[in-house]
Amino acid sequence: MYFAENMGEYLSLDEVSLSKCELYTFLTNKNGRGKKGTLISCTGSTLANEIIATIKKIPIEDRERVKEVTVDMARNMEAAIKECFPNAKIVTDRFHVVKLVLDALQHLRISLRWEAIDAENEAIAKAKTENIRYAPERYTNGDSLKQLLARSRYILAKKRNQWTSNQKQRAEILFTQYPQLERAYNHCLQFRNIYEAENKTEARDRLDKWKDENQKLNLKKFNIAANSITYNQENILNFFTNRSTNASAESFNSKIKLFRANLRGVSDTPFFLFRLAKLFA
Repeated sequence: MYFAENMGEYLSLDEVSLSKCELYTFLTNKNGRGKKGTLISCTGSTLANEIIATIKKIPIEDRERVKEVTVDMARNMEAAIKECFPNAKIVTDRFHVVKLVLDALQHLRISLRWEAIDAENEAIAKAKTENIRYAPERYTNGDSLKQLLARSRYILAKKRNQWTSNQKQRAEILFTQYPQLERAYNHCLQFRNIYEAENKTEARDRLDKWKDENQKLNLKKFNIAANSITYNQENILNFFTNRSTNASAESFNSKIKLFRANLRGVSDTPFFLFRLAKLFA
């Protein structure tokens, strides 16, 4: 589906599942604010060539007016935008970029937790051979090492000023046991602070400094995240022009999911798309 009359200057491109985990790609107009006039096109695929074929049905003069399109870090989306909107800047959504770094931090926590589980299993097996009852070591807050790592997920995802008193106590114990986890947490906070920069030049300087610190930290998952960020750096820094995000697309996706839930799922996809068009196009 495509609706050329809904074209605007600031757009979002994202995918969402309608039924049976089949992904559809939606191009939306930010100025539609999730109401009529929001939906520009829908493609029943995430393949770049199919997305391009749908969007190119819209006249070129309308597509040339587009100034900015926000996306996640998917390469197929970027390829489609470059082909369809020759004058548009591509902006990589800040929340997807921050999540990439947060996932690297959580991966470190999870790997340490699996090590703790493995060590505890070995201790239990040894206790059985010696015919004694195993009791894990408990910290001052009552957590065992395995529980400490499992219950620290929220702590590592939030800034220090958002912790409760219990979480502050747990974080102190966690960072005492795992200093490398504290270094990784501070490194993650340093990346999040990049988005507090007031302009593109300042953000670039902060990002370069963060990448230098990342080499010193030398953690594999952070290196992978840094490589992805470097590859998408210009699109990431385009955020600081208008500070645009993909929040409108995520909001639109949420409305589709709520609509799908209210209907107890999608049994007739073409009719479901027809109803979406009536509501949002």
